[in-house]
Amino acid sequence: MNPTHVRLTIPDNVDPTSLMGPTDSLLRRIERSFDAMVTVRGSVISLVGPADVVNQLTSVFSRLISMVEAGQQPSESDVDLIIGQVTHGASEQVDLSDDILLTYRGRALQPKTAGQKRYIDAIRRNTITFGVGPAGTGKTYLAMAMAVAALKRKEVARIVLVRPVVEAGESLGYLPGTLQEKLDPYIRPLYDALFDMTDMERGNALIEQGIIEIAPLAFMRGRTMNNAFVILDEAQNTTPDQMKMFLTRLGFSSKFVITGDVTQRDLLGVNGLDVARRVLDGIDDIAFVDLGRNDIVRHSLVARIVDAYEADESKGGSHGRA
Repeated sequence: MNPTHVRLTIPDNVDPTSLMGPTDSLLRRIERSFDAMVTVRGSVISLVGPADVVNQLTSVFSRLISMVEAGQQPSESDVDLIIGQVTHGASEQVDLSDDILLTYRGRALQPKTAGQKRYIDAIRRNTITFGVGPAGTGKTYLAMAMAVAALKRKEVARIVLVRPVVEAGESLGYLPGTLQEKLDPYIRPLYDALFDMTDMERGNALIEQGIIEIAPLAFMRGRTMNNAFVILDEAQNTTPDQMKMFLTRLGFSSKFVITGDVTQRDLLGVNGLDVARRVLDGIDDIAFVDLGRNDIVRHSLVARIVDAYEADESKGGSHGRA
């Protein structure tokens, strides 16, 4: 079969150096990932190889060109993400130039995948949003960014970050330290996301003032959340009763975001996330957004790990709880 030959022209408003990376580092990364010949001369990119591979390469360069046209500088991780998407059939292309928040370091936080874009759009449009998907899809991180942005715009008066505390063989009451020290390992991922968006001193000040509250799920009983952005993380570790209790804390002028990964349960039996989906799906102002393998934005190996476990499960394998 004769190879396919495609010539792409780099637009005049796109700097080839930004597109190819310093010393062509991004170009080399692309070349190593595809069994095809890639040649760049001036403003022309020539692609020669099997038709399906050339189509994938065309998609990769088209997306990178769109990023540069939007004023972004593609990184190696961006290239890895795009390559992973096009080689796993994620053909959907969506305008991702949607700044959620400018961090204290001056970095603009944006969705990196079509699924993430759907997720933040759902949070904007709905009072309650469920984000469900595997590790690395940005469920908690993007929810935190939306919460901090809403606080900065004075759309809410406070942020409440909630996690279920699932004990693994030891009662919190018997562990050494204060209650906050006992809870810290459970809450630490929320702190990490928060301090990536606002410097640690400012973040701690907001926590001390009660503007940002981080609490275990049990502490939500009997409360009503008015004028607040509330995030429930690790919702797959809630019981149905706990989930119902949490959702009925909703007050006026508030948003709730619930995140979870049903493949990583530490709680035996029926979980609150699955029950909530069955009971609430289809109700107006409540959205369920599924994030998948193509939305993983961590190291490319994470996506392959997810693939391997899914393949094992499809064969009836049992790998226990993670």
